[in-house]
Amino acid sequence: QVQLVESGGGLVQPGGSLRLSCAASGNIFAIYTMGWYRQAPGKQRELVASMTNIGSTTYGDSVKGRFTISRDNAKTTLYLQMNSLKPEDTAVYYCQYRMLLTSQNSPQDYWGQGTQVTVSS
Repeated sequence: QVQLVESGGGLVQPGGSLRLSCAASGNIFAIYTMGWYRQAPGKQRELVASMTNIGSTTYGDSVKGRFTISRDNAKTTLYLQMNSLKPEDTAVYYCQYRMLLTSQNSPQDYWGQGTQVTVSS
């Protein structure tokens, strides 16, 4: 009924940049929050950045000033611009939307498939 498709991961050298995208499709009635999370091997999944439906943003302390979350005008595609990347940013990155589908009575959390980001020289 709904899909979140991520793209943009890859291998980059320290100090480099990457831009992740997450496109939503399906029977979407409303999107309440959108966010990026990451999970490194042996670590818990952590919040990278999030955005509410009115555009308020939150960033994890480790990425403040380096990463920027944004969305398209249709408010269905989410982006994460990552600059000044560090080896410790290496992880699988997941997008997450809290959405209400046309077939549902309450919003649910939906996750993308994940995209690998590797920062290494």
